[in-house]
Amino acid sequence: MEEERISVFDVFKIGVGPSSSHTLGPWKAAQQFVKSLQDSALLLKVESLKVILYGSLAKTGRGHGTDIAIILGLMDCDPVTIDTSTILPIIDGVRQTSEITLSRNTRISFVPESDIFFEYNESLPFHPNAMTFIAEVGEMGQFIETWYSIGGGFIKKEGECDNVDKPVSLPYPINYAADLLKWCETSNKRIWEVVMENEKAWRSEQEVNDGLLEIYKTMRDCIYRGCNTDGILPGGLDVKRRAANMSRSLLNGGAYSDYESWRARVRPSGNSFNSILDWVSCFALAVNEENASFGRVVTAPTNGAAGVIPAVLKYYVFFCDGDDPQKIVQFILTAGEIGSIFKKGSTISAAMGGCQAEIGVSSAMAAAGLTEVMGGSVKQCLMAAEIAMEHHLGMTCDPVGGLVQVPCIERNAFGAIKAITASQLALRSDPALAKVSLDNVVKTMWQTAQDMHSRYKETSEGGLAVNIPISLSEC
Repeated sequence: MEEERISVFDVFKIGVGPSSSHTLGPWKAAQQFVKSLQDSALLLKVESLKVILYGSLAKTGRGHGTDIAIILGLMDCDPVTIDTSTILPIIDGVRQTSEITLSRNTRISFVPESDIFFEYNESLPFHPNAMTFIAEVGEMGQFIETWYSIGGGFIKKEGECDNVDKPVSLPYPINYAADLLKWCETSNKRIWEVVMENEKAWRSEQEVNDGLLEIYKTMRDCIYRGCNTDGILPGGLDVKRRAANMSRSLLNGGAYSDYESWRARVRPSGNSFNSILDWVSCFALAVNEENASFGRVVTAPTNGAAGVIPAVLKYYVFFCDGDDPQKIVQFILTAGEIGSIFKKGSTISAAMGGCQAEIGVSSAMAAAGLTEVMGGSVKQCLMAAEIAMEHHLGMTCDPVGGLVQVPCIERNAFGAIKAITASQLALRSDPALAKVSLDNVVKTMWQTAQDMHSRYKETSEGGLAVNIPISLSEC
């Protein structure tokens, strides 16, 4: 395997829901296409623009907000900082005027209903999540780029090599779990310490710590918003948000104007197995209800699985006395490396591997992170990740109506609970007796992904998606 250099900040990205591969990826690809026009001195010459979405992006694109993301990307809105309450007004403005301003610079005619074309019956060979941008630039003819959204918000331009933006040399290059174990043993470091040394190839240790704590804060705030927001999720399924009602029920009522006042009530409420189980589920539901509502979330490693790691991390912070910034950083560093190993050796794209690539990977990441901060050995951390994924193998991606709601939201709660269980099992086990390694399970997951029928890979053409009595024209 060619060395692929992935930072923890590539695995964990602050952005907007509902999908990393169908929303965040196309958003970034659209931004990059406009940048290419600008770099080629063609931006001011653009007369018209069309976008073609292929495969999974076409089949579940509207349900995942791909058309909205494309428009926002072309306008160079920032998914990290955009006020999420302005998203729908911006889109309404484009539709009402039939015009768009590329990179806040070049205003052209643009009709989303006809200039974004959903090619349901064609997929490009490299990846199911493909999109082609075609700009008419006067006498220059057409300027065309094809981009792929390859999972977790990662994008790749057709014909472009990997790592073009990361020409760094890592002190501990890692492609496999065996590499990680080797470096930990030879350097006498824990997983998070090895990962931190690699991160310092890109930025200072202080910048890593500050950045990861900002990621945690975004996760934390997302849980709080989700646990204090009622309503119906958008998209036409009429799914009612449940996290806020669960939170009120667990706290015996009450309204909370800020995170700290809510937190002060939550921590002492989880004194029994049932209440902790309820809270972990509530945290996971809260994040993914926010995700389904175009809220701000952290891709971890995808948006569809964004609730698993925050729920497990909050479990540790609230109920295991883990409210320590350094421990939180260690958790995220460890989890990020496990996600990186899965991306390199298999996939984190549901369009390539089904939901095992999203919920399964996030559960494995969370299990390893939790085991690390609970004092587990390196081998126990890897064992926890293996156990979590082993029991997600073969999970299909069959979103009802092409929306990241049913069964996706509840799956985050189950992924979180499985991660905690996997960690507990690993902490009580001797890894020397394990029959399955993490590398074995990564390999098996990729083989399973290749064997899985395309209808179960984020197309809404199989499973629950065809057995729930609804009808959404875009799917």
